Parts: sequence; structure tokens; C-alpha cells
Amino acid sequence: MPTTLLLLADTHVPKRARALPDQVLRAVEEADVVLHAGDWVDEATLDELEKRSRRLIGVYGNNDGPGLRARLPEVATEVIDGIRFAMIHETGAATGREARCEAQFPDADVLVFGHSHIPWETTTPRGLRLLNPGSPTDRRRQPVCTLMTAVADAGTLRDVTLVPVDRAHGAQRSQA
Repeated sequence: MPTTLLLLADTHVPKRARALPDQVLRAVEEADVVLHAGDWVDEATLDELEKRSRRLIGVYGNNDGPGLRARLPEVATEVIDGIRFAMIHETGAATGREARCEAQFPDADVLVFGHSHIPWETTTPRGLRLLNPGSPTDRRRQPVCTLMTAVADAGTLRDVTLVPVDRAHGAQRSQA
């Protein structure tokens, strides 16, 4: 049975956005697995995604304080539908990224990362797929805010899609 994935990073709530956009929360609820590559900034965002997602895998980023670092690892590894995923917040400069990531994650099929807020999708010579979903709340120099969706299906990652995020419709934080 295929597994639907939602890739997020750099949500930066409440510093860059008061709350996650409704579109992001809907995507969290629809995905089988949510992968968040760090820079949550507040623990309430982690709580919200834990509550709304079927399965959440996350790491901490450079803007995440002691509370988030106590709850999340720096690096996460997980096999999802036969695909070996690794996730880390920061991979360094774009120049040389593929070689660094191949060396650091020799057993992974897919590496999810964040930090730059710049969407990224490449495959290294060895076949490691590198994915950065951008940011759903802080587009920086990008034309729009983004997230990424994909499907893990019997050892194959397919339908990787960069999705623009409409920040005009922000969510209110759940009170539950």
C-alpha cells in the first residue's frame, strides 16, 4: 500500500508566521507520514503536528531551543515503505552538497533537509535523493512559500511535488 508523505521544514512559528497556514494543517492531516526537517522554533508547533498527524518524524534545527532539542534528534533515520530515509536540518553550502551528503548518509536512499528555505531536489551520482521542501511560512528570496509531497511505494519514491503555500489564510492555533 503506498504511503503519502508531507515534507516540511523551517516553519518558524511564531517568529515568521503567527501560526501554520490552514493549507499546511490540512496537508498534515491528509498525509500518512509527516517529515519535518527542523526550525520549528516553538514547542506548540511540534505539539500541534503531533496531535494532527498520523505519524510525525522530526529533527531539530539551529533556531530550536532546549525544549525542542530535548524532544527531537539532530538526525532521524526511518524506513518507510522500503525506502531508507535520513533527515537533518542543515547540510551546508549548496556547492559540494551532493558529495558531503553521500559521505555523511551512505545508507540512505533519500535525505530530507531544510535550513536554506530554498526548495531543492537532486539525485547524487550514487543515487541519494536530496529533498528540501523550502518553507511554508518564510519564502525569503523565493517567489512563494512551499511544502513538498511525495509517495513512497514499495521501495520507490514517486510523485515528488513542490506545492506553493498560500499564507493569506493562516490558521488559529488549536486550543485542545
